[in-house]
Amino acid sequence: MDFSLSDEERAIRDTARQFITREVMPLEQEALRRERAHRPGLERSELRELQLKARKFGFWGLSTPVEYGGMDLSAVMQALIVTETGRTFVQFGFGGEADNILYYGNDEQKREYLLPTIEGDRVSCFAITEPGAGSDAANIKLSARRDGDDWVLNGEKTFITNGNDADFAIVVAVTDPEKGARNGGATAFLVDRAMGWRSEFIQTMGEGGPASLIFEDVRVPQRNILGELGQGFALGMTWIGKGRYLIPSHALGIAERALSMALEYANTRETFGRRIGENQAIQWMLADSEVELEAARWLVLRAAWAVDQGEDPRHSSSMAKLYGAGMVNRVVDRVLQIHGGMGYTRELPIERWYRQVRLMRIYEGTDEMQRLIIARDLLRGYTKIGGTLA
Repeated sequence: MDFSLSDEERAIRDTARQFITREVMPLEQEALRRERAHRPGLERSELRELQLKARKFGFWGLSTPVEYGGMDLSAVMQALIVTETGRTFVQFGFGGEADNILYYGNDEQKREYLLPTIEGDRVSCFAITEPGAGSDAANIKLSARRDGDDWVLNGEKTFITNGNDADFAIVVAVTDPEKGARNGGATAFLVDRAMGWRSEFIQTMGEGGPASLIFEDVRVPQRNILGELGQGFALGMTWIGKGRYLIPSHALGIAERALSMALEYANTRETFGRRIGENQAIQWMLADSEVELEAARWLVLRAAWAVDQGEDPRHSSSMAKLYGAGMVNRVVDRVLQIHGGMGYTRELPIERWYRQVRLMRIYEGTDEMQRLIIARDLLRGYTKIGGTLA
């Protein structure tokens, strides 16, 4: 059993780390200053500039197939790189990506939506969550009624990431209420903002914020159905499932950076005539954080490995997200405690992380939903205790 990275994996990871360290981290103080003034830490134009600079380094489309100009990296490699982006709180992500379900589009849809999104010329958002349908995604109510060659959409989506900036949305709507969403009664539509939907900003405890999308008699042509009629719920689950191991990958980077700050502070801050790192209370917080961080790392890499092996990754991804999201919340909490009053100020990024990572236990599958999936798999015999080593 070999737990080491290959030379290629290490080289790619290290190059990504160099880019983040040299090009993104120097922007952190300015990002904090802007956020204290209630402005975005990074403007969209600045993000675009960084992404194009990264493209020159060879980082473009981590998961995008080669035929679309991407790197088509393995899931393990993607997890390693996303961990690197997590080391900085500047909201940066490598460019060249598009929603995975856009590849289900026909040739015309790929030209109009997929390719411009990969190039960064268009911005998308995925809309399935509603005020009454969060974890229970099958309970969506936004309706799509057939009217000649068009479909007329009415309803609301909420907590939509990128909903304030997107110029088109992938909207899962009910097309056959009698069938129900799970049984072929929901369909995915490609809906341009110009077709008439509007977005409303939702203020959250974190930086930035999602949106509510309002649809009032929005007419969408038949040709804008993504995939097949009635395939919407399945496509939605495909979209949601992709991020299950990448969210805790990002959490690893945050926890690593935060813990390194705690170590530095514990070795320099003095109280009562000695460094606080000599106190057992501080040492135990550091030790617990390191153990949990390492445990989360292997859960994440195990889930990514399952994807690369062609296994069903749902069980391992649920474990990775459940534990990884909890881990980063506990680590950041300890790091703030170690820093004392300074950790609570907005001069350091710790309180920002404190607010940011709380969302990881909610979005793209709450802790409770991950526990449900894990327990159900065990009870129904879909997996064995001990996984691949059972």
